[in-house]
Amino acid sequence: MPNADAPATLSPLTALSPLDGRYRGKLAALAQYFSEYGLIRQRVHVELAWLQALADEPGVAEVPPFSEPTSALLARTSAEITVADAERVKTIEQTTNHDVKAVEYWLKERFATIPEIARASEFIHFACTSEDINNLAYGVMLAGARREVLLPELGALTADLRALARTHAALPMLGRTHGQPATPTTLGKEIANVVARLERALPAFAQAALPGKINGAVGNYNAHRVAYPDVDWEALARRVVTALGLEFNAYTTQIEPHDGLAALFDALARINTIVLDLDRDVWGYVALGYFRQKTKAGEVGSSTMPHKVNPIDFENSEGNLGLANAMLRHLANKLPVSRWQRDLTDSTVLRNVGVALGYSLLGYIACRQGLARLAVDPERLAADLDASWEVLAEAIQTVMRRFGVPEPYEQLKALTRGKGGITRASLHQFIDALAIPADAKARLKALTPATYIGDAAVLAKQV
Repeated sequence: MPNADAPATLSPLTALSPLDGRYRGKLAALAQYFSEYGLIRQRVHVELAWLQALADEPGVAEVPPFSEPTSALLARTSAEITVADAERVKTIEQTTNHDVKAVEYWLKERFATIPEIARASEFIHFACTSEDINNLAYGVMLAGARREVLLPELGALTADLRALARTHAALPMLGRTHGQPATPTTLGKEIANVVARLERALPAFAQAALPGKINGAVGNYNAHRVAYPDVDWEALARRVVTALGLEFNAYTTQIEPHDGLAALFDALARINTIVLDLDRDVWGYVALGYFRQKTKAGEVGSSTMPHKVNPIDFENSEGNLGLANAMLRHLANKLPVSRWQRDLTDSTVLRNVGVALGYSLLGYIACRQGLARLAVDPERLAADLDASWEVLAEAIQTVMRRFGVPEPYEQLKALTRGKGGITRASLHQFIDALAIPADAKARLKALTPATYIGDAAVLAKQV
């Protein structure tokens, strides 16, 4: 039964979401963008940018240009919204039952004693629909979070992986395809593959355009044109949107259609899938003993098995990235779909953008924590290779093909497939019997599973 004495105050212990509870400390950087406070701040920023633009527009005579001190006050207010200010907005919203209208009323209240602004108070939110403010607010929030939080963390993760790839570029490792011993590679090259994948995927996220609009109830400047027929409203809207750092979209309904957001979320989901794939592979290498995990004093791995050092960071990363992608893909699929000129389904969904990005960020942080704890076990890697001489069958049959030996694949298949006990000696005996040049035999006999790595070391050092 619920505890009637449970505290109502929000804290890490009482939060419903683990993002605001257990993981709050790791996600503080995102909270400033996607909390309710962050959304209110950006709504104020957009409303004041529009008011300033109207004052700067000669065709809107009823809003004469603001004096320099008044313009500075608007800019300062936009930059310095406090939590107390946001709480006042929420108090007003209790009456309006409309979050954007509450921002408008708070601004009128805030500037009631500033004559220049008070005279123009009815031009706060002039000809705007709520979505004019919201789409721009979310665009600015996403741009900031991408630039200041997500890309730096992804850059740090990529740098961590690049360092691992180069450090272990030449360390031989048994390849495993279908989970079975396969052609050797190097540990560094396998990490380099991930670096290359991330570097290919990152630009689509980093460069995804964030469109914005401020063109009225159905996107046609209807009310604007009636009030001020001679103003070039599209040019004015373009100036406001681009000044906010967004890409102007001239063709919308009441809502900006969110195709840009869909592209952004799709791109991030692809990045998350790459990191999730890495999590699973490293988890497997820990299970094989290729990596040991550094222990921390006082840390517990299992509540009952004292010996355990579990790969929990990679498990945590995998789980959180799975949650993130479920949300990102829903956002990407849902947001571009809206009935006729507007329905409200995007509004409630958009409030969860920060949740999707929060789980993504948790995944990157956990993965980096896990990587920092890894210690390679070269002896375990070497032992696995030395127990798998059969992987040289590929090299032998390929050289046999070069020199025209009949049925090379079939001969090696008969010698090795599904059979244990393949040794250096048994392979050398097979090589000695081949009708190939002596130097080719010598080259094959010089091979070991640890030296059969092709260009892996060179490739790993190039990332």
